[in-house]
Amino acid sequence: QVQLVEPGGGLGQAGGSLRLPCAASGRTFSSYAMGWFRQPPGKEREFVAAINWSGGSTAYADSVRGRFTISRANAKNTVYLQMNSPKPEDTAVYYCAARDSIVIVTTLEEYNYWGQGTQVTVSS
Repeated sequence: QVQLVEPGGGLGQAGGSLRLPCAASGRTFSSYAMGWFRQPPGKEREFVAAINWSGGSTAYADSVRGRFTISRANAKNTVYLQMNSPKPEDTAVYYCAARDSIVIVTTLEEYNYWGQGTQVTVSS
């Protein structure tokens, strides 16, 4: 079992930067692939980024590639989403997720554990 907490989020400005941390507790963090998803207002939850157990492999949604960076610090049991040059359309509830595998995937259904979500609002 893994518990995930996203203490970040908040309000940002278009063109600025935000960093979302996700802290994990429970079983060995380094044995999990991690992902970030988001749910914009009135829309379904969608994939944002994923990272494998070592951080050596990542994947991004086309909408955020080149602007967002996912990383992890296994010694701190933490995964991060660095959001550079955010846009108002990035406004959403952001969720951290863990998959009980070292391999990354981009599909929501294949993640086993979820955080409670954190609201990110980007103003123009």
